[in-house]
Amino acid sequence: QQNLRTKFRLYTDPAEEGCLIAFNQIETLDRCNFNSSLPLVMIVHGWSVDGMLENWVWKMAATLKSKHKETNVMIADWLSFAHQHYPIAVQNTRYIGQEIAGFLEWLEVRAQIILSDVHLIGYSLGAHVSGFAGSYISGTNKIGRITGLDPAGPLFEGMSPTDRLSPDDANFVDAIHTFTKQHMGLSVGIEQPVAHFDFYPNGGTFQPGCHIMHVYNHIAQYGITGITQTVKCAHERSVHLFIDSLLHDDKQSMAYWCNDIHKFDKGMCLSCRKNRCNTLGYHIRKERLQKSRRLFLKTRANMPFKVYHYQFKIHFINEIQEKQVEPTFTVSLTGTKEDVENLPITLVEGITGNKTYSFLITLDIDIGELMMIKFKWEGTGTYRPGLIVKKIRVKAGETQQKMTFCSQSIDNVHLHPSQEKTFVRCENHPRRLKRKFR
Repeated sequence: QQNLRTKFRLYTDPAEEGCLIAFNQIETLDRCNFNSSLPLVMIVHGWSVDGMLENWVWKMAATLKSKHKETNVMIADWLSFAHQHYPIAVQNTRYIGQEIAGFLEWLEVRAQIILSDVHLIGYSLGAHVSGFAGSYISGTNKIGRITGLDPAGPLFEGMSPTDRLSPDDANFVDAIHTFTKQHMGLSVGIEQPVAHFDFYPNGGTFQPGCHIMHVYNHIAQYGITGITQTVKCAHERSVHLFIDSLLHDDKQSMAYWCNDIHKFDKGMCLSCRKNRCNTLGYHIRKERLQKSRRLFLKTRANMPFKVYHYQFKIHFINEIQEKQVEPTFTVSLTGTKEDVENLPITLVEGITGNKTYSFLITLDIDIGELMMIKFKWEGTGTYRPGLIVKKIRVKAGETQQKMTFCSQSIDNVHLHPSQEKTFVRCENHPRRLKRKFR
C-alpha cells in the first residue's frame, strides 16, 4: 500500500470536504461512488500561503458539478508540498505531477477510466503540476485536456518545454494569462505561450478592477506574504473567467488571434477566418496547432466578463492649416436592441493629411445590429476649414458583420469642435461591398 502525499478528493456536495480516494485502495472508489464511465475533471491548486484550500477551488468544483452533473469532479490537494517557500514549492511541482500521473494510470487500469476523458485544470503553480502530470503519463495515450489558469511565471519563464506546461502535455492544452505585468524582471504569471491556444485578456498584463500600485506597496510593506490579497485580484481573475464561461452559456467571451496588443487595440485583429478566433474557457473549440496561438480580448471588470468588440475605420481628410490635430472624439451608437451614448475614441496618433484610422471599441451590452452612429468632436476651439469625415466602416467581431456608414447630410462635410455628425447605413452598391477590411 503506497501512500501518496497528494490527497484526491472527489467533490460530492458543498457541505462536504470531498470524499477521499486513496491510491491502490480500490474500495475507496466504491465508498465514494466513483463512476468510472463518466469524464473526470481534476482541479489542481497553486502555491499556498496559509496551507488552506482557497475559496475558488470549491467554487470551481461546485460550478463544474452543477453544470455538468455527469462528470467526476476531483480536487488534487497537494497543500503540504505547496505550503512552502516558493522556490521549494516549485521544486515539488514535478514530484506532485508524477503522483497525479501515477494516480490516473491506476484509475485507468483498475477503474477503466479513459485518459482522453480526463481534463486537468491547474492554477498558477498547479498549471505546471498538471503539465508534469501529463508528461509523466507512460505509453501512447495522453490526457485529454489541460487548462492552465495564469500559469506561474517565476522560475518557469523562458524554461524549455519539458520544464513547464507545454502543448505536448495533453491532446489539447489551453491557457489564460491574466497577470504578466513585470516588476523588477519578474511577473507573477508566465508571459510566454505555453499551450495550443494562449488567451491574453486585456493584454494579459493586468486586469480591470484590480489596482496595480497596491500590489507593490503591499509587498514593500509586508514582504512576500503581502502578495496574497493584492496579487490575487489579477492572478485569480483567470479562474473567475473560466468559472464565468461555465456559468453564462449565453455570454461566451470571444478572443482573436493577433501578433500583439497594440495591433489588437486598433481593432485590426477581429477576424474569425481560418479559425483565427476562439471561445475563452470551458467551451473552447479544441484544435491542435503546430504552433502556439496568442489570442486577445477585452473584458469587463466583473462577471459576466463578456464584451462586444468592434473595429471602426474612419477616413479623415485634414484641411486644417496646422499640420496635425489631436482631437477627442466620442461616438453614440443606435442598435436594433439597445443604444449606447458618448463612448470615447482614443487616438493613438494625431490626425494628419488624408488617412484612414482604425480604432477598437468595446461594448458591455449587446446592442443588436448597428443602425446609426453619432460622431462628435469634443472640446472647443476654431479649426478652419475643419476635418472631413465621409464614411465610417465598422466590423463587429462577435458576428463578423461588416457595415459602411455614410454622413446623413451631404451639404456640410466639415466637422468642427463641439459639433456632432450623424452617420447612417450607406446605400449598398455592389462595388463598395467588395472593399476589404484589413
